[in-house]
Amino acid sequence: MAELQEVQITEEKPLLPGQTPEAAKEAELAARILLDQGQTHSVETPYGSVTFTVYGTPKPKRPAILTYHDVGLNYKSCFQSLFQFGDMQEIIQNFVRVHVDAPGMEEGAPVFPLGYQYPSLDQLADMIPCILQYLNFSAIIGVGVGAGAYVLSRYALTHPDTVEGLVLINIDPNAKGWMDWAAHKLTGLTSSISEMILGHLFSQEELSGNSELIQKYRNIITHAPNLDNIELYWNSYNNRRDLNLERGGAVTLKCPVMLVVGDQAPHEDAVVECNSKLDPTQTSFLKMADSGGQPQLTQPGKLTEAFKYFLQGMGYMASSCMTRLSRSRTASLTSAASIDGNRSRSRTLSQSSESGTLPSGPPGHTMEVSC
Repeated sequence: MAELQEVQITEEKPLLPGQTPEAAKEAELAARILLDQGQTHSVETPYGSVTFTVYGTPKPKRPAILTYHDVGLNYKSCFQSLFQFGDMQEIIQNFVRVHVDAPGMEEGAPVFPLGYQYPSLDQLADMIPCILQYLNFSAIIGVGVGAGAYVLSRYALTHPDTVEGLVLINIDPNAKGWMDWAAHKLTGLTSSISEMILGHLFSQEELSGNSELIQKYRNIITHAPNLDNIELYWNSYNNRRDLNLERGGAVTLKCPVMLVVGDQAPHEDAVVECNSKLDPTQTSFLKMADSGGQPQLTQPGKLTEAFKYFLQGMGYMASSCMTRLSRSRTASLTSAASIDGNRSRSRTLSQSSESGTLPSGPPGHTMEVSC
């Protein structure tokens, strides 16, 4: 056997224990760029494949923020304005995010073949455990808009132990009635799928104004290469079952909930009704002025501030500094219709004059905030 010889190898770059500051900065920058871009995954479920994108790294003893978008959108077009907002960065640093795209809604998704049976909203909710199992996440805080809010609510009803909180924007928990179906069919005779979806997303005032935002989203939906897929998601939303929520009943959301709707949104009445069916000690109702049908797009600053209050009420980010809502002079507080006796409202989204504190609402009232 040849005699072993000792060979010295000179490193061109030091290894991690002896890294220079410059190399460490380069590695940190590369890692940050990777996290900012997100990591996209797909997982097979009993109802087909689902794609999701993960940003950040899991934090010990903290749930993931999991988002689910509305019809006609994907996670980027629905949530990018919110999560790229400057004040949201404090939240991003404290939580890992999972952005779910409904099947066929992700960028570059192929069009489903003719006759493809798209999952129901209940089945979309049943895909979420496969995502959490794949990522080895045990708990989430859900943020959903429209159809996505329904999906997350359905998931929370069947898996309450894994949901620490819900932010539900434009939630409609009710199945379509006969009058709704008749109106939907009549509209379908005179309007295209893209126009019907735009009417679902935005108020008539917004559509009539034809602002730059409306033009942008009209173009996104009208020229979407996967418009046939979007129509399937739209049909599933219109065929949703009633969540059968009942205040004080067996079927209810057992986690803290923040309901959000714009004061001109097409879903305002549905969100108000949903508020009346939930536990008022666990529910905050935020009605946002001048936000139209998509508050996360038009008022990301105010929604971010409200989200921070919500997280603080759950025991997270206690040292976070509040400024925007607490300094708003246009905000008004009105009580909702329900009174359930003396109780503390520590999670109420209310504000004091200029102090930036979060006072409790008066006993017996669910507070509605217009800001």
